[in-house]
Amino acid sequence: MTATATTLPAPAVPSARRRWSVLAVCCLSMFLVGLDTTVVNVGLPAIGRGLGAGIRSLEWTVDAYTVVLAGLLITSGALADRFGRRRVFRTGLAVFGAASAVCALAPSVGWLVVARAVQGVGASMLSPVALAIVVNTMPDPKERARAIGVWASVFGLSMAVGPVVGGALLAGLDWRALFWINAPVVLVALLLTALVVPESRGARARRLDLSGQALLCLVIGLGVGVLIEGPRIGWASPAALAGYGAVAAAAAGFGWVEARRDEPLMDLRLFRSPQFGGAVLGAVAVFVALNLTLLLNTLYLQHGRGFSALAAGLTALPMAAGATVCAPWSGRLVGRVGPRLPLTVAGLCVAAGGLCLVGLDRHTGLPLLTAAHLLIGIGFGFANAPITNTAVGGLPPARAGVAGAITSTARQVGAAIGIALGGALLAHAAPAELARAARPGWALVAGCGLLLVVLARAGQGRATVKIS
Repeated sequence: MTATATTLPAPAVPSARRRWSVLAVCCLSMFLVGLDTTVVNVGLPAIGRGLGAGIRSLEWTVDAYTVVLAGLLITSGALADRFGRRRVFRTGLAVFGAASAVCALAPSVGWLVVARAVQGVGASMLSPVALAIVVNTMPDPKERARAIGVWASVFGLSMAVGPVVGGALLAGLDWRALFWINAPVVLVALLLTALVVPESRGARARRLDLSGQALLCLVIGLGVGVLIEGPRIGWASPAALAGYGAVAAAAAGFGWVEARRDEPLMDLRLFRSPQFGGAVLGAVAVFVALNLTLLLNTLYLQHGRGFSALAAGLTALPMAAGATVCAPWSGRLVGRVGPRLPLTVAGLCVAAGGLCLVGLDRHTGLPLLTAAHLLIGIGFGFANAPITNTAVGGLPPARAGVAGAITSTARQVGAAIGIALGGALLAHAAPAELARAARPGWALVAGCGLLLVVLARAGQGRATVKIS
């Protein structure tokens, strides 16, 4: 199998004003992707009442988006490197906006799940492509590290403020407003992209790996599906055992196919670098912790303690504040001292936040909840810049689309796993038992933080793997 070589003239470096304008447009799209990952969480009870859906169906409402997004990110990054990043970026915005309108008009939970999956298709064309545009627009490593810090800050902010925005919308409108809000943002982003963002491509066009793509979607979809359906079918039932076997077989098939491709969907040689592998594992851990926190918090406060959607969303404000303040700080630290210190701080804060709530009960005070959310928000803010910078820093800019896509895939896999695990813990719990049922989830959040500390201590060198 051969690649088609494309000879491109060396692009002129844009002015500083243009470079940061491009970053602003990319950040706007990333705000959409992150917001839609979490804004629905606080509206799940309202969606359930409006469409007559139970917890399992509501999990699919969230994970249909994240599973499709995770499964298609790498292919979208490769398509952008091949056919033009701005072109794919604008296509993603259009698909995302149209699917958001269908979500808002959905007459049943089945329609909503399908529309959320299509939203994931559009979002997959935004996340890795936005990062690739930023990396290729800013050739200076220190400026790029600062830009990635801003990018991570906006993405982290969007994830953290999702519950707050959702609660505010539900206070005055209904759950359909959670999707209508995307329309004006998409229109503005499309206009600014046409005006500001330059077209760019990878220097070398790569063939699409359709069999690898199908197997990756199968691995992620089956794995998350088993986690969501496990409480209903029984973890040791024949159906569950068949599911475990199918996941293992699909994963083995994916590894076998990718190892034999000249141009694989996911270049497994990247994982020979402990730094890159650690960044991917860290991305999964951070997003398991964040999404587990958001789901447990929503169901505990609204079902277990009778909070309104707005009140439940407001409890996440400290998390949003911590992410907003610390993400750009983390980006500057990465540019000056490297990723080890901010990732260590991130892990310690996430672990401390989880440990605050391992003894959660129906009467846990708001000060303790606030402290836990603030710590987790600080940890989330500090984590994204070192993880992203480590993942893309050792690769040539021409591969930034695929490299960014692998890391973004890891984030969304973590998000889907976090939602599935949270639903599994609380699926059969009565309102009075939600706090006790959630305790293992908070222990898992703490464990994710400790894993980040271990990864930070282990990742002291630079990646040495060369990828053509």
